[in-house]
Parts: sequence; structure tokens; C-alpha cells
Amino acid sequence: MAFAPMGPEASFFRVLDQHRVSLIKSLKEGPGEAPRKEASRFEDSVGLQMIPHCTTKKIKSDSAQSAQRFALILKILSMIYKLVQSNTYATKRDIYYTDIQLFGNQSVVDNIINDISCMLKVPRRNLHILSTSKGLIAGNLSFIEEDGTKVNCTCGSTAVAVPSNIQGIRNLATDAKFLLIVEKDATFQRLLDDNFCNKLSPCIIITGKGVPDLNTRLLVKKLWDTFHLPIFTLVDADPHGIEIMCIYKYGSLSMSFEAHNLTVPTIKWLGLLPSDIERLNIPRGTLIPLTKRDQMKLDSILKRPYVTCQPFWKKEMEIMAELKMKAEIQALTFISSDYLSRVYLPNKLQFGGWI
Repeated sequence: MAFAPMGPEASFFRVLDQHRVSLIKSLKEGPGEAPRKEASRFEDSVGLQMIPHCTTKKIKSDSAQSAQRFALILKILSMIYKLVQSNTYATKRDIYYTDIQLFGNQSVVDNIINDISCMLKVPRRNLHILSTSKGLIAGNLSFIEEDGTKVNCTCGSTAVAVPSNIQGIRNLATDAKFLLIVEKDATFQRLLDDNFCNKLSPCIIITGKGVPDLNTRLLVKKLWDTFHLPIFTLVDADPHGIEIMCIYKYGSLSMSFEAHNLTVPTIKWLGLLPSDIERLNIPRGTLIPLTKRDQMKLDSILKRPYVTCQPFWKKEMEIMAELKMKAEIQALTFISSDYLSRVYLPNKLQFGGWI
């Protein structure tokens, strides 16, 4: 299904089109040699991965310390077996509610399912266990869900919920020039209210409402694998926003065993950049001092191996550390209420203002 572009002239997307050509060219050439640190579990072309000989935890059925956990693992394995045999699916929440007293709390179920997925070296969806989606998507995209439901994400005042079974969706179609990942739901909704998708059509915007859930990450990865669109992130200029961006781009340690299915190392940082604070003369009164926890998070990110592959990212984080201040995307409303959608994002996209 094709969509009729309603946005700017084709010349507006010239730099974006060039960027996409370079991305596709690099894919055909294959990943080059990248700095690697075995202990860091990082590979530039994939992201954070498990190292071959990582630390493992042993549990025994005859050990008082681990007998209960061993029993819970067997319980959930038996439930997974029944799901696979009957070709049905359940969420982690469904499993927890089958016996609340036995499991105690949801995190126990979540951790055991992650351990089973890692132990068997298969994605969680292959175990027929799905996560409840919290993400939203809008823009120039259509697809068919596993049950045959046709979904059209054409931007309006409301967005479409990210499906719970990303593996099951098919017939994806788009003419989008780019995909924009938005950190926060409030910013995502503001872009919808400002009719951003139609003004910058054809495009796709998606949000994981903060730290992204598994399905939002799977969908971003599927869109990259299917269409090889330029993907950009719009996050707060603070350590938490940078961490979220890194999860999309390089993954997380907790899900490192599934890095190949979740990470998109080609993602670029569009904004809000710490250097934008001074460049746009954002008033100090709209900035927020870095807390001790923020500074610790920033120091931690600066020490990560993938920062050595991103000198421009490192420079931006050093600017933040020097300012000792952070800024939310909403700080741009000081300039004008629609500055983000009317000026900031169009200029960044048209002239290649990403790193």
C-alpha cells in the first residue's frame, strides 16, 4: 500500500536520501574492523553481546539454597512446553497470575523467563511468551497482524499501539524517508498535535515511553531490517536520555544474549544535543542541575567501549559534564510553543544535524 506524500518538496530530503544510500552501501560492504574489548561484551556492528565464556550460575535440585528457584524454573518450563505444543501465546503477566502465591512477585517470573531464554539460546518469542507492549507508533506505515487485522498508522490525533507479537506481523509497507524514535510520550503526543507526520511526510515516529519495552525494540529492529531507513533519536539532553538512546542502538547487558535481534547500531543522535543549549541560547532558568546520580551515570557512559567509536557523542557528553546542567526537550518551548516541530526538527533533518 502506497501513501501520497503531503510534506515538503523532494529536495528537502536530499541529505536524508544521501545518508540512506551510505547506510545501504556500508551494509553491502559489511562491518569493518572496530575496537573490541572482550570484557566489555561490545561489537560495533552488533552492540552489547554475551562473551563466550561469561560467568554462569549453577542451581541444584538438592541444594537448600537453590531448590526453590529450580522448582520455579521447572514450573515455567512446563508452562512453556504446553504453550509451544498448543501453538498459543501468553504474556509474562499471564504466567505470574497463574499462581501469584507461588511466584511471589512479577520480577521473579521476568528473571526466570530471561534465564530460560538465555540458557536455551532462543528469543523469548520462540518460547511463546510475549511482553505487554507500551510503545506507540504513527506515520507512513501499514501492516497486517498475525490474526489478519489490517493496521494503518497514518498520523492523526491518536497513535497505534505497538503489537504484542512483532514476529507475527507481515506485509509491512511504507514510503517513509526516516524513522524518529521519541524518548517520552509527552513529546510524542505533542508532535502528533502539531501534525508533524503530515508536515514532514513521509515519515514514521515511535515512542517506547521512556526505557523501551522489548516489543518496541523488536519493531524498530524489524523496520530497519525490512526498509533500511535512516533512524534518529530525540531524547532529553541528560544522562537518562542518552542511556535510553544507547539501549536502542547498542542494547543492554540484561538482554545481551539477544543483541542480534534487538540492536540497530546505525541509529543517529538527532537531539536534544547538549551543544544545542548554548547554540540556541536556551535560558539557564530552564535548565536543571546534574544530580550526583546523573554525574555517576554520565561518567559510566563515558567509560563504555562504544563511546570510543562515537567521538562526537563523547564531545557532547563532555559539554554536559562541563555545564553541569541538563535540559529536557520541553526547554525548546521557551523559544516558541511549536519550535520543536516547526523549526528544530525540520532543520536538523534537512541539513544533516545528527551525530
